Amino acid sequence: MEHYDGENDYMQQEDDWDRDLLLDPAWEKQQRKTFTAWCNSHLRKAGTQIENIEEDFRDGLKLMLLLEVISGERLAKPERGKMRVHKISNVNKALDFIASKGVKLVSIGAEEIVDGNAKMTLGMIWTIILRFAIQDISVEETSAKEGLLLWCQRKTAPYKNVNIQNFHISWKDGLGFCALIHRHRPELIDYGKLRKDDPMTNLNTAFDVAEKYLDIPKMLDAEDIVGTARPDEKAIMTYVSSFYHAFSGAQKAETAANRICKVLAVNQENEQLMEDYEKLASDLLEWIRRTIPWLENRLPENTMQAMQQKLEDFRDYRRLHKPPKVQEKCQLEINFNTLQTKLRLSNRPAFMPSEGKMVSDINNAWGSLEGAEKGYEEWLLNEIRRLERLDHLAEKFRQKAAIHEAWTEGKEDLLQKRDYETASLSEIKALLKKHEAFESDLAAHQDRVEQIAAIAQELNELDYYDSPSVNARCQRICDQWDALGAMTVKRTEALQRTEKLLETIDQLYLEFAKRAAPFNNWMEGAMEDLQDTFIVHTIEEIQGLSTAHEQFKATLPEADKERQAILGIHNEIAKIVQTYHVNMAGTNPYTTINPQEINAKWDKVRQLVPQRDQALIEEHARQQNNERLRRQFATQANVIGPWIQTKMEEIGRISIEMHGTLEDQLTHLRQYEKSIINYKPKIDQLEGDHQLIQEALIFDNKHTNYTMEHIRVGWEQLLTTIARTINEIENQILTRDAKGISQEQLNEFRASFNHFDRGENEFSRIMSVVDPNRMGTVTFQAFIDFMSRETADTDTADQVMASFKVLAGDKVRYTELLRKPNNPQQGIGREKISEILWDRPNQSGKKIKWFIFLNLSEKYEMRFYLSPQINILQIVDQPENCNRCTLAVTISFLGDKLQWNL
Repeated sequence: MEHYDGENDYMQQEDDWDRDLLLDPAWEKQQRKTFTAWCNSHLRKAGTQIENIEEDFRDGLKLMLLLEVISGERLAKPERGKMRVHKISNVNKALDFIASKGVKLVSIGAEEIVDGNAKMTLGMIWTIILRFAIQDISVEETSAKEGLLLWCQRKTAPYKNVNIQNFHISWKDGLGFCALIHRHRPELIDYGKLRKDDPMTNLNTAFDVAEKYLDIPKMLDAEDIVGTARPDEKAIMTYVSSFYHAFSGAQKAETAANRICKVLAVNQENEQLMEDYEKLASDLLEWIRRTIPWLENRLPENTMQAMQQKLEDFRDYRRLHKPPKVQEKCQLEINFNTLQTKLRLSNRPAFMPSEGKMVSDINNAWGSLEGAEKGYEEWLLNEIRRLERLDHLAEKFRQKAAIHEAWTEGKEDLLQKRDYETASLSEIKALLKKHEAFESDLAAHQDRVEQIAAIAQELNELDYYDSPSVNARCQRICDQWDALGAMTVKRTEALQRTEKLLETIDQLYLEFAKRAAPFNNWMEGAMEDLQDTFIVHTIEEIQGLSTAHEQFKATLPEADKERQAILGIHNEIAKIVQTYHVNMAGTNPYTTINPQEINAKWDKVRQLVPQRDQALIEEHARQQNNERLRRQFATQANVIGPWIQTKMEEIGRISIEMHGTLEDQLTHLRQYEKSIINYKPKIDQLEGDHQLIQEALIFDNKHTNYTMEHIRVGWEQLLTTIARTINEIENQILTRDAKGISQEQLNEFRASFNHFDRGENEFSRIMSVVDPNRMGTVTFQAFIDFMSRETADTDTADQVMASFKVLAGDKVRYTELLRKPNNPQQGIGREKISEILWDRPNQSGKKIKWFIFLNLSEKYEMRFYLSPQINILQIVDQPENCNRCTLAVTISFLGDKLQWNL
């Protein structure tokens, strides 16, 4: 590994880092390829090149040739022998030349180079590259490596995705090489189409373009850089330095050519600037000379339109004509200063314009233009303000005069109207309010009239051309204003006077209405009461009506006094109307009642009073007769009602507490019935009294709680009860004789019937027998029939079983055909087997219960309940469609079970 010292610190730093770097095979490969290409780029100038860097420099001949090419100096004559000593001598001559350039080589000897030591050879070449290709680079006070890095950063700064911070990974994507080429030769590379994520394309593009157009040999392959995590810094620096030298050499040649062209161009430009200045100064001075007289013209115009035209022309001058001249003046000064500066820099004599065209001459002329312009503008504005003031005052006078004339239109006719003479009080008050509003409006318009007069005065003072017409119109307005004021005062007095009279009449109208309304209501109520058809039912009610009527008659004198007072108010109103000649437009606004109506109703009341007296007398007599009929009916009803109630209770006791035989009871009841029927004449007599009460339209009777309807119902219930009780005794006799029931049994049944209390299910069953029609009542006869069936002679369970065995004999089963009317359309369905189960008697001797269940089909079934107590076969639930079925019942004995097959 090589080590070398230089005059600069950067060389020492590079050597320290290179000791480790050269150990990397990838970096050594990159250095070998790069250094070889670099050496060949110089050796080809001498017509030769190397193939293997460590072999071709062993004899020292090409090494010395390389140093002569890159330094431009002649080295000592080389040895031409082939021996080792000759080679060492040549290499030492090369090393001595390098050392003479201020580079101290450390650990690099001629023997290692002659022996083909690759590391020492690469280190020596790197030292030559540093000294002759990199050390002399200087950019902004930095040199060598730092200068080269700064140059790269400055050149690539404008390019996106390029950030050069070192000489290894910053160049890996290839955009740095492309940016350097594009910066100096943009026509060679379309930088906008390059992508950062395609380094192979970028690197190949840069290397190919550099080799083809910039004469920079291809020192590395794109794969060498992309395939290495950190490219070799020495290889990259060598490659980049070739770009630096290529572009800096081209730039020097271009600079020399440009310098010559620049001198010629400056001379031509200076000549053109002198000609332009002379022409521009002449044109500008001529324009100023023509414009100043126009701006100094102060002849005033008589109309606003003419002055506005002048102002518009001046605005066009300011907006259109002057700005280009200002620009020309400014450009003239700029050209003059630029020309003088260029002449001074090129050591040429200063430019001297023609007489009168100096910058100072132009500035003086421009100052005169500005002064004339300023005075002209002030004069225009003052004249326009004056004409505007006149036009404004004239227009203001016309507007205010027109508004005032429009407001006064019709006001004189309104003030001269005599509409108050036929108006009511409310209308007068409305007219007064309206007139007050007009007075307020009139006062408000006083300011406008004064303003009109003031404007006319000002127009006269300013000598307005149309002052005569203004003065005439102002005089008409003032005269009309004075007339309106006088008519307003006159109408105010007339309205107030009329209001006073109408208020007095209105107060009398109001008083008349306040007193006439209740008096009229009283008379109407009195007439209604006197003509009302009263309906009374007692003597007390008619006496109350008579008392109230007498009290009413006592109030008639006071009522007549009130009538006279009300009529007096009306007479007073008529007197005021006649005295002051008030034109009454209508009637009393507070009421529709008039004196004629009051007198007519009063006469009507006086006529109805005696008629009411007669009607009350007649009704009093009728109520006395009704009271007599009430008492007569109540006397009999209070006797018959309790008698019927007593008889009903006696019959109830007889039906429960019957003694003796049924025949004796029947005889006793028939005698009792006869005594009741004998009471009928008293009922008929009571019916007659009730007929009289109904004819008299008597609807209540405070002397009794019994009505004829109560008596009738009670009488009919009495007759029905005695007849039903007799019928029950007769039916009991028939039942007794037919069933053979003893008297003791009947008594026992009677007691059971009176104290009937059974379980809910059993009670429902019994009720379905004794009350099949669901009437809600059970007769004793129905109960007797039920008890007869329940207590009839029954067979025991053993007797039934014995009967079955007798019928079966020695056979296992017995078949009996039970026939009913057959329905051809319906059958019983598939056969089902049902069982008859019974309970065995327990030790206490409990009786057997039978239950037969016949399942006729899946949908219909028939249940039979055999009670050993009553010995009957009862169908509990029979299907509706089995009324016409044929049942074939097979009975068999299987142990303790009785099986029926259907």
